[in-house]
Amino acid sequence: MKHGTPALKQPACYVISLRPVGGHDAMRRAAAAHGMRVLALSPWRIEARDDDATRDALSAALAADVVLFTSPAAARAAAALQPLRDRPGQPWVAVGAGTAAALRRAGVRGVAAPSRMDSEGLLALPALQRLDGRSVGMVTAPGGRGLIAPALAARGARVLRAEVYARVPVPPSPAALARLRALDRPACLALSSGEALQRMLQTLPGDLLDRLRQARVLAASQRLADLAREAGFVDVRVATDARPASLLAAAMPRG
Repeated sequence: MKHGTPALKQPACYVISLRPVGGHDAMRRAAAAHGMRVLALSPWRIEARDDDATRDALSAALAADVVLFTSPAAARAAAALQPLRDRPGQPWVAVGAGTAAALRRAGVRGVAAPSRMDSEGLLALPALQRLDGRSVGMVTAPGGRGLIAPALAARGARVLRAEVYARVPVPPSPAALARLRALDRPACLALSSGEALQRMLQTLPGDLLDRLRQARVLAASQRLADLAREAGFVDVRVATDARPASLLAAAMPRG
């Protein structure tokens, strides 16, 4: 190192991110604000669908009495297939603020999202309460958020599912495994998807599972916190929602 060049500051903590491939930027920005660094462990990549069957399913979903989007990726994939426009008197709902923002960018004028950004919060929205005999277009992907469709059906809704993208599993990269194995700082696990957690538990080598379970879990909901404890994590905190800044705020000292 040249004389007078300051040494690079070591991060106070690492944040293990289970976002899809290419989806870690928001977490990196939030982590940098706290002097943290992100270790990306992507369980899958997002693959948008573009075929006649998907287009037909999406058209039917968007014509439903109520339209529901389960993720920002669903909003982006749908917008790539056809324009998104809400009709007067047709409620559009999103699972969280990020999904609502993606819909607004795509041209949807009115979209509601819960303050509690999870399946339970979504199902508590007024637009999803009286559904007997009504149709709900659910724009989503295969798997994930398995609570929503059965709950809507139990309320009498006819659920029209449009799976506009897929989560394609990818193995952890050798570089990511080496970084996890070499961690010399405390780590936090940002957890906003139970499916992503299960995928990591299935694919990581045993020694790295032990290391992963030493991380402090920052769970986006009580349901995810319970899943983490069932998986053997001990230090678990519940964030106010799934946004990166909210997840990392749960890592801060209490009191």
